[in-house]
Amino acid sequence: MELSSDELAGIADLFGALPRPALERAIEEVAFRAGDAVSATTVETWIDEAESEYALVAVDLDGDSHLAPGPTAFPELPDGANDLPHILDVDRRSVPAEAIETAVRRRLASAAANIEDPDRASALIDVTYDAEAWAGLDLADVRERLAAIGADPG
Repeated sequence: MELSSDELAGIADLFGALPRPALERAIEEVAFRAGDAVSATTVETWIDEAESEYALVAVDLDGDSHLAPGPTAFPELPDGANDLPHILDVDRRSVPAEAIETAVRRRLASAAANIEDPDRASALIDVTYDAEAWAGLDLADVRERLAAIGADPG
């Protein structure tokens, strides 16, 4: 069994947002319901990849980090996920759009300031367009910095 980034975003979306340990438990529960077991390392890798792809975004809610669907996600629930709110006994959270927008902008701006890989810069340019369409953010300044990295031959 392997869950896609969109499926991880679907699980997070079912709750609005989840702390990482709760998302990990939810993934393990989905795997169990499918008759599979997944290692903690595999679950961590899936979440890290979803964050790297901006399908999940870490947002601060009441002083705690939660993972919410990000600008590149097309959230979909994996089979067996519908009962997760009852199984995990976790309430749905309302996530202010500003919290997600701030997290996405901060993360993209940090990446633009620190990235050296032209291929990754090009991929993040696509993310800026997704974020603008998704949340109405203006990320032209971030995109310009990323484009300069992508254009730099060396």
